[in-house]
Amino acid sequence: MKKNWQDRFKDVESLAGNYQKHPINLAYKPKLSKPWQPSSIWKLFYRQIQAFNFSKSCKPDVHVFALENENKKDARLGQRIFLVTTYTELWFYYRNYRKSLMHCYEVIPEGAVCHLYFDLEFVKQTNPERDGKQMVAILIQYVCQKLGELYRVQCSVRHVLNLDSSTHEKFSRHLVFHLPNVAFRNNIHVGNFIRTIMQPVTEILEKGRGRIDQENAGGDGGALPPTNTRCVPVTPEKRKPLGKDVNRNLSSKRIKCASWEKSEERISDPDLSLFMVKDKYGADQVFVDLGVYTKNRNFRLYGSSKLGKNTSFQIAEDNQFTPKPQDNVSADELLFLSSLVSNVR
Repeated sequence: MKKNWQDRFKDVESLAGNYQKHPINLAYKPKLSKPWQPSSIWKLFYRQIQAFNFSKSCKPDVHVFALENENKKDARLGQRIFLVTTYTELWFYYRNYRKSLMHCYEVIPEGAVCHLYFDLEFVKQTNPERDGKQMVAILIQYVCQKLGELYRVQCSVRHVLNLDSSTHEKFSRHLVFHLPNVAFRNNIHVGNFIRTIMQPVTEILEKGRGRIDQENAGGDGGALPPTNTRCVPVTPEKRKPLGKDVNRNLSSKRIKCASWEKSEERISDPDLSLFMVKDKYGADQVFVDLGVYTKNRNFRLYGSSKLGKNTSFQIAEDNQFTPKPQDNVSADELLFLSSLVSNVR
């Protein structure tokens, strides 16, 4: 016999109550598919400080990235939003959804231990005689020489990840130094080190500007004050002595390096005028961008381009760096992880 509508209504109510008491599944929580991958954290913020505050509240090892999006009112202007996620999850979406993540930047946290890094560039039209590839090779050699003299850290071009984003108009490189067992205390200390070793070039610039300004610089040649730059060993079991005052507590993974100490053998410096270039207006400037060593600096990722541009950072043809293999990590992901300035393990 057919049920009347009242009986059917009661059946529906009964089923609804049963499903409420015994749901088919819990609330959906996305996660990466591999058992060794972390749980999913993917949260966007419009303010950088909010992203950092959230990241500090997370138990997993999360990081802050900046995503550059077009401004709806003016496509020429970029608007940055800030993403909090893990390296693993970012890479998962970064390689699969390139269109939505093609303008991505690492935010180098204030005070974070980091690798030595460089942003190099010059306009080709105003520097027709400059050979960018040769300049990079000489710079790497010079920096390795200074690391040996000041820190007793031995490195070579094989420790330097070399990324290229050059165009017909502009030469552009990023260098990330993976020093054996050592990193810098933070990117402010990186900037102090680089400004010190580039001081001969900046002195030339300051003297030139002083002559133009009728020696208003006071005759000091723009000399930089002594800096107190420090580095930290990242694997204390294998570290080498870095100075006289190194903290000898072997249980600490991050130990202050002594003040700079000259080694007994010194190689003569190259002609640093090679690193003098002209900007698009013809004014002299340094090949090395000295403005990228500020707190919470946004540093463009491997594989990303600037908003409105099509050229992304890729492995340079003269790169000699090869990351060490890791279980369950592809070669391309290793390069991506190696390009992150604050990814110090």
